Amino acid sequence: MFSRYIKYLVLFSFLVSCNQDYLPKPTGYFRIDLPEKKYQIYDKECPYKFEYPTYFTAIKSDQKDAEPCWLNLSYPSFKVKIHLSYKEVSGNISNLLEECRTLVYKHDIKADAINETIYSDSINKVYGTLYEIKGNAASNIQFYVTDSIRHFVRGALYFETKPNKDSLAPIINFIEQDVTHLVETLRWK
Repeated sequence: MFSRYIKYLVLFSFLVSCNQDYLPKPTGYFRIDLPEKKYQIYDKECPYKFEYPTYFTAIKSDQKDAEPCWLNLSYPSFKVKIHLSYKEVSGNISNLLEECRTLVYKHDIKADAINETIYSDSINKVYGTLYEIKGNAASNIQFYVTDSIRHFVRGALYFETKPNKDSLAPIINFIEQDVTHLVETLRWK
């Protein structure tokens, strides 16, 4: 008799509990407030100058092997750094270009795609390539700019967090505009 009540209780519970469809909650990300775009000029002792966003801070690179005109453009709110390294060209332009390309394509393992945009400003003698690395790569934007004779600047964007293309996409798109502006405004002294 006791087992009979249990059967009815289980059947009743089953019928009562199955009256609504379960809908899982969608994954959500934090809202990101992006600052207004305003630019300032970097024009220090280095043989180049450019415009960069006011919400970035330009600091000399603290890397152990850093050369005098290596910079970090830092944006702590988004945990973002753009590393800039400067090299003087002395007959080694093909080596510098190949090294830059090698560093970009090391991300090929995690990248969904790598898009290249070529820049050419013959009036100011500024030539370069911007690489947009799609996917969960460690560095989503890299570039180089040169005059092919004396100057070579390489840049790479890094996040101080684990890459997640979905949550970082708005920031990457926002900063890509700033990197493009930097490349387009870079001038040699």
